[in-house]
Amino acid sequence: MFGKLTLDAIPYHEPIIMGAAGFMAILVLAVGGAITYFGKWKYLWTEWLTSVDHKRIGVMYIVVATLMLVRGFADAVMMRVQQAVAFDGPGYLPPHHYDQIFTAHGVIMIFFMAMALMVGLFNLIVPLQVGARDVAFPFLNSLSFWMTAISAILINVSLVVGEFAKTGWLAYPPLSELGYSPGVGVDYYIWSLQLSGVGTLITAVNFFVTIIKMRAPGMTLMKMPVFTWTALCSNVLIMATFPILTVTLALLGLDRYAGMHFFTNELGGNVMLYLNLIWAWGHPEVYILVLPAFGIYSEVIATFAKKPLFGYRMMVYATCAIMVMSFLVWLHHFFTMGSGANVNAFFGIATMIIAIPTGVKIFNWLFTMYRGRIEFSAPVLWTIGFMVTFTIGGMTGVMLAIPGVDFVLHNSVFLVAHFHNTIIGGVVFGYLAGVQYWFPKAFGFKLNEKLCKASFWFWLSGFIVAFTPLYVLGFMGMTRRLNHYDNPAWHPWLVVAAFGVVLIAAGVVCQIASVWVGVLNRKKPQYRDVTGDPWGGRTLEWATSSPPPVYNFAVIPTVHELDAFAHMKETGRGLGKDVVYQDIHMPSNTSAGFFIGMSSLVLGFALVWHIWWLAAVGLFSIFAIVIGRSFQDNDGYYIPAAVVKATEDKYRASLPGARTGKAKEKERSDAFEEAEVN
Repeated sequence: MFGKLTLDAIPYHEPIIMGAAGFMAILVLAVGGAITYFGKWKYLWTEWLTSVDHKRIGVMYIVVATLMLVRGFADAVMMRVQQAVAFDGPGYLPPHHYDQIFTAHGVIMIFFMAMALMVGLFNLIVPLQVGARDVAFPFLNSLSFWMTAISAILINVSLVVGEFAKTGWLAYPPLSELGYSPGVGVDYYIWSLQLSGVGTLITAVNFFVTIIKMRAPGMTLMKMPVFTWTALCSNVLIMATFPILTVTLALLGLDRYAGMHFFTNELGGNVMLYLNLIWAWGHPEVYILVLPAFGIYSEVIATFAKKPLFGYRMMVYATCAIMVMSFLVWLHHFFTMGSGANVNAFFGIATMIIAIPTGVKIFNWLFTMYRGRIEFSAPVLWTIGFMVTFTIGGMTGVMLAIPGVDFVLHNSVFLVAHFHNTIIGGVVFGYLAGVQYWFPKAFGFKLNEKLCKASFWFWLSGFIVAFTPLYVLGFMGMTRRLNHYDNPAWHPWLVVAAFGVVLIAAGVVCQIASVWVGVLNRKKPQYRDVTGDPWGGRTLEWATSSPPPVYNFAVIPTVHELDAFAHMKETGRGLGKDVVYQDIHMPSNTSAGFFIGMSSLVLGFALVWHIWWLAAVGLFSIFAIVIGRSFQDNDGYYIPAAVVKATEDKYRASLPGARTGKAKEKERSDAFEEAEVN
């Protein structure tokens, strides 16, 4: 009845796993108890869990990403400690547990931290930047979030019930085939990524349509903010590549579930077919993540240098060039497979060429800073730190693009250092800059600036200390995924790398503390954002209150120039003065996305454990909810013009220098009396 699921699937004999599971259970119970104590279940359900407001969905994505950052970082700490103490001995982690940890670390950090944080920022900012009231398909936006959230739940369930994959984050066959991984770990991997991939693909379609069809009047493509451009290119890459991932994992699933031989070593299977398919998705995935970070750096530098971005058109062309060329470099991940000199030369040269548009961006940011009145806030520090670290990562990438060098360094920890150099230095630094930059817009108050800067310095120094030793170890011949070793020359470098993780942990603590301090002081003048424009921004998201009302804009703005809000402030046009308000149509909340997500969680868990009747129940529930929703006549609702006017008047009255109606009347009376006297 329960397929392969038995009580033996719970690892009672693993104290580390059971301790982690117990901590997670206590945390969930504590949060649930607090919500019950304060009577917030109804509020949580109506205002958040069933919301189709893109801003609230964006916040929920960021909450999921933060939780997954903590989980993935805990895995990283465990790996570094294991390697630091496992010289000439087994260390404290058994091999099967260590293998699960490094697999889960990669999967969680890429799919459920970086991707979730990226989509969260898309949701928060892109509709505001293009002057839209919501995304093109609000219900699909809710569904996308819940598909991501339940996939994150499924991957964490594997910690307690069963096991996770022990194959590495891309699950190469033949190790991921049934003969070498007979447990359920790879099945957890397949179904968590398949379900989250559905959500990601729907998100990409949603934002592509939003950007193409819902821009404000006058906002041509060449008047879009750079962050919106990078979001557009990133979503094009998702639409083009995530179907490859879906098909690849489906074929691997057929091998495991139906006894087929797509990627086996016998009966016509071809392991290299899997590697080509997974990296045809995998390398564009790197650019899916880093392009929006580039957009964030562009917004931050232009705002805090207090001048327009240098070379806007060239920045757009460079972004599009990276988008196209990212499809032409995947084979550099396996130069050693034996394709021959000509094939290796083509992909090596293509990899070097793709560095050129990235270099163009670096120079554009530097020239924007040149002679600007730069304010060295925390987002600017993240940007400068990125330019240093990503340049180093780019240079090591060009080294690895040389096939002869790659033959020496392939599968060594030099590659691990390079990958983290680009992902942490490029993606993570960018998204953290974006969170700190746009936090006042989302919540109406700033983070603690000192703690944000302390977080940056801990992250930067910790990153250098943690990963520079891996470059050295790569040249010394240390390969990836070793859980113990007996080379005494490696040990000091691994101890230093472990200390680097301690520094990064201090950075994570400072980030959490900055949020906590900001929440506690949110009503103080130095934290509160009453203007909606705390940094002197240049794009439309700063043209509305912080946090924005549910309708975003009382009147859809008309764009006349690039940097639309900066132009409005310079000319005084379009700032909402003397406008006539109208009723605003908005989409209604729906619980369908939540219930489809929960049914998908049941389906995924049942497929992992071969509980076929439960899988049928989950699949039937999904179809029933989708069909039932298709019969609903949900036309949304209208916000009356009077409510819109009251909301906008309240916002404008709170602006610094704003005068109340009585004050204006008194001024007019005094002026009249003074005129009579004269």
